[in-house]
Amino acid sequence: MIENLNNLVKENAQDTIINNSAIPNEKNEEVVKEATASIEDSLKTSLAGGNVSEVVKLFNGTPEAVTTSPVTQQATGSFIEKLQTRFGVNFKEATNMANNLIPNVVKKLVNKTSDPADKTFNIQNIFNEAIGGKTIGMNVQAMMTKFKTGMDKDGDGDVDLQDLKAFFSGSGGVMDKVKGFFK
Repeated sequence: MIENLNNLVKENAQDTIINNSAIPNEKNEEVVKEATASIEDSLKTSLAGGNVSEVVKLFNGTPEAVTTSPVTQQATGSFIEKLQTRFGVNFKEATNMANNLIPNVVKKLVNKTSDPADKTFNIQNIFNEAIGGKTIGMNVQAMMTKFKTGMDKDGDGDVDLQDLKAFFSGSGGVMDKVKGFFK
């Protein structure tokens, strides 16, 4: 996954990094690797920290949701910090570079993962690598589909308070089932 992710970052880094005078040409490859590491580390941190729902929402969400995802925001912030501390890029330029690169790469990662014709990325492998092989034997794609379709009661692409309300009220909800015991 890391090699494919690094290639995806490279494909999207032309204007943001490669042709940017703030990054010396001899540092381009190193900056691309840091962008890749920022995305990878954000996925790992979210999964290892028990924020599986954030990662599931990222991969099940809309393109707009990718930009506002805590996973994407964490990767963007990490990359800004690396650009400043390791490469001496000022805050404004680092923020501009990170905001132009990281969300676009994450959107493309999500799109490639959800495209059955594109075998570059596989959600099972992403989860497995991100949490050190602990998903072997589990069907991550099926779990994500169930999470999205089974719990997303209002069909907006996420599971939130509105879905919880819909779960406990309305036709066929838990309350209807409980009420059925008293008839």
